[in-house]
Amino acid sequence: MTGKERREQLLAVSRKLFAEKGFEGTSVEEIATRAQVSKPVVYEHFGGKEGIYAVIVDREIEALTAALTDPLTAGGHPRVLLERTALALLTYIETNTDGFRILVRDSPVAQATGTFSSLIGDVATQVEHLLADQFTRQELDPKTAPIYARMLVGMVALTGQHWLDSRSPAKADVAAHLVNLAWNGLSGLERRPTLTQGTPSPPRAS
Repeated sequence: MTGKERREQLLAVSRKLFAEKGFEGTSVEEIATRAQVSKPVVYEHFGGKEGIYAVIVDREIEALTAALTDPLTAGGHPRVLLERTALALLTYIETNTDGFRILVRDSPVAQATGTFSSLIGDVATQVEHLLADQFTRQELDPKTAPIYARMLVGMVALTGQHWLDSRSPAKADVAAHLVNLAWNGLSGLERRPTLTQGTPSPPRAS
């Protein structure tokens, strides 16, 4: 293998282990054994477990941010925007399950390089500006947009964490129920909610 190929192999092996066992439960020795290399090879490329974990977390944050940015900035009716964002997160979970498991775990390294909660905070900031515009149009107080943005994004994110393990009901149904609550409120829930935009084909897993 070239140095670049070896690095990518170590990242792939480590990503799987971190998803299965978490940061604390994974050792350099285990990474080396599964990659069929010696421990010094791991240290040579990443300086240790912390280094390889940081690279993996950074890549996952970048991938999830990219997945959520397009639906948040595509424009259109607010309900459609909400549907797209919910589907984007669920699709990311569906196609990048190991990566999402790593993001939602707690570890000192993750806290140093970026956590799922901090990422969600960044997404909420984007939503905040969109909500403020909508609030102004509807003669609502735009100063309340930040708290509503965090309510909305938090609801989607926590539902995604639950769906990570249950995978039931189907992705489109979960998104429809999310939109049902967020858009209609408890007093106006639809009995059989559906998406207005349909379900996009899932992308290939990275």
